[in-house]
Amino acid sequence: MTHTDNQRGEIYGTSLLILFVVAFAFYGCKDVVSHFTSKEHKLLMENDELKKTISNLTEETQIGYAKVISQKKIDGRLFTRIKFVETDRIDNFSKVLEKEYEIEGDVIHFDCLIVKFAPQMVMDGKEKSLYLWRRVYGEKMNPSNGYPIEIDNEEPKRYSDILKNLSIKDRDQFWSEIWQLSNDPDRLKEKGIQAIYGNVVYNNLKPNLVYVFKINNSGCLYPEVFPDF
Repeated sequence: MTHTDNQRGEIYGTSLLILFVVAFAFYGCKDVVSHFTSKEHKLLMENDELKKTISNLTEETQIGYAKVISQKKIDGRLFTRIKFVETDRIDNFSKVLEKEYEIEGDVIHFDCLIVKFAPQMVMDGKEKSLYLWRRVYGEKMNPSNGYPIEIDNEEPKRYSDILKNLSIKDRDQFWSEIWQLSNDPDRLKEKGIQAIYGNVVYNNLKPNLVYVFKINNSGCLYPEVFPDF
């Protein structure tokens, strides 16, 4: 039995979409499209459905930044004072949270809780990853002694204006029960969540640079470095 050109195109497009999802899972935050052949890349760029799926999976959002205010040595020990800012969903220049911390050393860890939705929900554009900043600490500190960023059991301020649009049930209890939910496979499946897990990003922070935190719809969080503005 032979297929028409359209059928062949649909089959190839579906196969390429599956290949893209597998590659995305493997390469994570890297540019997945660059790993395809020129023919595959052309098909990805010409197929509207594939383009939308790729956009839903890889779209990135700026969620805040950190910058060094000062670094100084006290009794031979280096201390770094940083400003941490969480930005508004719509306006990246508007702040919803701003705090300062002084931490020994210059390697600073930023601890975040990630809510990762099932791939199909992300691909369809129904959901995108959520996050909750937890604490910041230096490499000479025990993480349990880290300085808090968000208040425990409270929803992130960044989401205060969109809760009504989230498809998660029991929104008022979601963040307060986040740890119980993370260990309940049945409830996770019911809410279309693939996983809830901690994620720590860290860097050797230097003055005159801004470390901009970005997260994609699939839950990949990382800091991108820019000259200070």
